[in-house]
Amino acid sequence: MNFNRKLCIVGTGGFAREVLVLSKLLYEEINIDYRDQIIFLVKDEEYNDKKILGVQQLKESDFDPDKFEVAIAIGNPSLRKKIVEKLPKNTKYATLIHPNADIGLANIIGEGSIITSGVIITCNVKIGMHVQLNLNTTIGHDNIIKNYVTTAPAVNISGSCCIGQNVYLGTGALVREDINIVKNSIIGMGSVVVKNIDESGTYVGNPAKKIK
Repeated sequence: MNFNRKLCIVGTGGFAREVLVLSKLLYEEINIDYRDQIIFLVKDEEYNDKKILGVQQLKESDFDPDKFEVAIAIGNPSLRKKIVEKLPKNTKYATLIHPNADIGLANIIGEGSIITSGVIITCNVKIGMHVQLNLNTTIGHDNIIKNYVTTAPAVNISGSCCIGQNVYLGTGALVREDINIVKNSIIGMGSVVVKNIDESGTYVGNPAKKIK
């Protein structure tokens, strides 16, 4: 996170407000009032002059990539990717890591990723760009988490897995060690993945199976 630029949060939903809380903590650590540094970016047609938890809004048409770092606080991986493609090419993205996250050794975390409270990343993990790891997610050793992956709260991914681009893992989903999940897949809440997922789709249950 570059504290020399203001932070522009894309989205105003529940996760966006949680990202505001996360960012507030980071600014408080260096004794800066977050309300002077953070703004919500909204579509022109959705703009109003009301503050969100004390923070002002900014129209998309007024966005200046030279003034802000951006955090895309939207859980849908595909929508997050579309927003990155829509924003100016020179946009800089903030990587936000909650102070209570436990980040181990020899890990790589890509630009624009958001790591929330209680997340554990052990060692030798490669996390791509614009990944979102929600509350109390655990990532075991030697995992590859590709761009735009989203984990809902309490997801557990064992060691030596590869989670493909745009994958969404629902709350409490479990992934056994040495598993590959192909891109654009959805793993339902509480599902248990014990075999490689080679075909994109939605998978639920224990063991996780594809549904129509």
